[in-house]
Amino acid sequence: MGPRLRRLIAPFPIGLLLSAWMLASCGGETAERPVTELAVERIKAPAFSSDSAYGYIQSQVDFGPRVPNSKEHVACGDWLANELTRHGAVVIEQPGRVRAYDGTVLEMRNIIGQFRPQNQERIMLYAHWDTRPFADKDTIRIREPIDGANDGGSGVGVLLEVARILGSDTTLDVGIDVIFFDAEDYGAPEWANTGNGSLTTWCLGSQFWANQPHKFGYQAKYGILLDMVGAKDAVFNREGTSMAFAPSIVRKIWKAASDLGYSNYFKNDVTPQTVDDNLFVSQLGGVPSANIVHYQVQVLPMGYGPFHHTHQDNMRVISKPTLEAVGNTLLDVIWND
Repeated sequence: MGPRLRRLIAPFPIGLLLSAWMLASCGGETAERPVTELAVERIKAPAFSSDSAYGYIQSQVDFGPRVPNSKEHVACGDWLANELTRHGAVVIEQPGRVRAYDGTVLEMRNIIGQFRPQNQERIMLYAHWDTRPFADKDTIRIREPIDGANDGGSGVGVLLEVARILGSDTTLDVGIDVIFFDAEDYGAPEWANTGNGSLTTWCLGSQFWANQPHKFGYQAKYGILLDMVGAKDAVFNREGTSMAFAPSIVRKIWKAASDLGYSNYFKNDVTPQTVDDNLFVSQLGGVPSANIVHYQVQVLPMGYGPFHHTHQDNMRVISKPTLEAVGNTLLDVIWND
């Protein structure tokens, strides 16, 4: 996620996406109405292993930067598909070619792991698995790729641990799709001078999927995106695009986090609307999605952490307590759906 325009989209000049927000803000999903909540006994979800998730992040980083068109990217993608298969998922790979901001043709692949593929009712969990091809917020080696331990590795690490748990479970009635989107972080750097057009140079894998899902007519009740969910003292505010398209899902997640004692991570401030995979999955793919993303409104323009898009985004920033908070919250939401 590059300059503020990488994420902040208000004002947003692209008519299609703007009109979608107008529809979302006028539709029934965003209307806040007083509700009376009945006391319901919550189902205890399996325990999330932060040690396991940490190991999955380390394994990704060990491949090196996962930049499209690199051998490290190919090797890591193969490993991700094999891990999902090992955990019992029916894996679909969605290869494609997309054009980057500078005209480079990127060989990308989205990787989908289906759990209980026969179930019509589905939940979509996703993260991006590629890493930034340059360190455009750093002061040194700015044209070299970054490790992406947090931005790229952490969301995938959490979801691989969730996949491991799903593979051994026999109790859930809902189908789960774990999706790793590619080419999310190849957006235009500040030096590219692409102006407002840079906004759709991000999230190329999710745009590709939204226009041609892995299954014709694919539908899910909702989606949850994990982006940069591993840093020490991370802050997850209610992200603006999520509140536009899926406010009820945001409330569900944040209530679960509060009930589990994770309010020190999950805060109630609402951020500006942002450009992330959940925008395209919600607006083009038709799956209303919430984004759990490290974003502190109070410390803009570096609200994503001082290591964001720098060479400091390495394993030293990853915190097992943060991974545990996100993982346990996610499992609680799924098990109590």
